[in-house]
Amino acid sequence: MAEPLKNHFGPTIPRTIAEMIVAVYPAFPKAQFLRTVLKDYEPLELMPRGRHIARALRQHLPSDYEAAIEILLASLGPDVPKQAGDGGMAPFFYMPHTMFVQDYGLDHFEPSMRAQYELTQRFTAEFSIRPFLERHREATLARLTQWATDPSPDVRRLVSEGTRPRLPWAPRLREFQADPQPVLALLDLLKDDQDLYVRRSVANNLNDIGKDHPALLAQTAKKWMRNATEERRWLIRHALRSAVKRGEPGALHVLGAGHEAKVVVRQRSITPSKVRMGQSVTVAFELRNAQSKPQRVMVDFQIHFVKANGSTTPKVFKLKMVELAPRASISLKKTVSLKPMTTRKHYPGPHRVDLLLNGRAKPLGTFELLAR
Repeated sequence: MAEPLKNHFGPTIPRTIAEMIVAVYPAFPKAQFLRTVLKDYEPLELMPRGRHIARALRQHLPSDYEAAIEILLASLGPDVPKQAGDGGMAPFFYMPHTMFVQDYGLDHFEPSMRAQYELTQRFTAEFSIRPFLERHREATLARLTQWATDPSPDVRRLVSEGTRPRLPWAPRLREFQADPQPVLALLDLLKDDQDLYVRRSVANNLNDIGKDHPALLAQTAKKWMRNATEERRWLIRHALRSAVKRGEPGALHVLGAGHEAKVVVRQRSITPSKVRMGQSVTVAFELRNAQSKPQRVMVDFQIHFVKANGSTTPKVFKLKMVELAPRASISLKKTVSLKPMTTRKHYPGPHRVDLLLNGRAKPLGTFELLAR
């Protein structure tokens, strides 16, 4: 079993924060701060621990927010930008600092913007920027427009990640869900960013927008496809991934797969036909182009997983986009694990499998999932 994330954010975190503050502000009451933090600290999970530290900082730093944030910024030490895609826990050290800005800095725009500029290069300000987009919409959008050309990829990524309407682990930006045009204007500035780290965030934001505005997603993707580099084409494909899974014609059309696939499905197999919980099932088939001209076909499949109440819900599994020459054939297969997952629980019963060709479903077969 994986170690709980909160174990990486133990008592050494507030102790180190206190020592860094004392180094620049000797009057900081370190002992009192630690007593406040460590009381009732152990039962808290990761995010609540961060907010608990932020509250203690508010209690023991000067009551004037601007003075307090200056001390916190001075205590950060040298700027050591994160590595793109850093999935480790080290940057989380600065989570309480961003929560301090988020919870106490809304009435102090400029000091808070400067703080988030510094902090996002060490951790991320994607969560703390969102209340500012709601309280100070125009000023924050103007600042993000400036940051879209900043030398730091971490700052540029904040522009796209912080404005995601459906950012995971964060409240939705309802105003931008209703009208995403201000967000699209920012994404347009970043669509050809030199860093994949940033472009991936742009794609994720556009994917979010498409969940509420599928036609706008397709329209934007089509516009961006004009004179697109291969890097931008990757971004567009990544942004369309959920729309393609949903079989939306507009998204499929952008990728050249909006037509009905004229193919013959042969040598189909789902093995084993009876499989136990925790094992795997393999879906295999052959596609043959039935036409005398080439075809582009987006090939996926979906399994209708049985739920606890006996109903089913489909889960799409991506395969590939294939270019089929006239009368040509291609064999494809994929193995799916039926082990318990945090995102999906399995239940016994017959499971239907459909082939998805350019978003259109064709029955492929079934398998029986047996209890242990």
